[in-house]
Amino acid sequence: MPAGKSGPRGFVRDLRLRWACEEAGLGYEVRSVPLKDRGPEHFARQPFGQVPFLEDGDITMFESGACLLHLARKSEALMPRDAVGEAETLQWTIAALNSIEMVTVPWWFIGLSADADNPLEGWVLKRLAHLDAVLARREWLAAGRFTVADLLMADVLRVPKVRAAGDFPSIRAYVDRTCARPAFKRAYDGQMAHFAAHDEPA
Repeated sequence: MPAGKSGPRGFVRDLRLRWACEEAGLGYEVRSVPLKDRGPEHFARQPFGQVPFLEDGDITMFESGACLLHLARKSEALMPRDAVGEAETLQWTIAALNSIEMVTVPWWFIGLSADADNPLEGWVLKRLAHLDAVLARREWLAAGRFTVADLLMADVLRVPKVRAAGDFPSIRAYVDRTCARPAFKRAYDGQMAHFAAHDEPA
């Protein structure tokens, strides 16, 4: 799985795939893709020139959510095999991308301009309030246990600006317990070590 060579270290989305592989005990190899050297070969695998994309035998996939669901099909550690558990996992995985990240990312970008009022503030806080109410009643989002849906949702929520938004104790506790998992630490440390090993001299 290619990873970007620069960017928000510790938050580049290849970490999601690393984390899933660590949780499932799947072997993986990471290759760097320098931001300024993305040519036709990269765009053939990722039409938007982003990272990560995943190669698994004859399968090449892009979009972190799609790649996570592909990995989840390989391991019951990431997604239950019963129909109800799988459906719950799928809905919360899509919710992380569509109902939460789709709102928090543009909100974060608008907030980069310190002088601008952020028109998405109320929308973000309302979504987080709904999620906080769900997490006040359960430890994990789907199937009564950790799944790939928690991995993705926690990765969306752990962004510092999102964590600092509003007073949502259930979300904070959820992110803390999810990111305390040894597989997350291995994935995070691996990403940071990879960046350090591929730093270009100044």
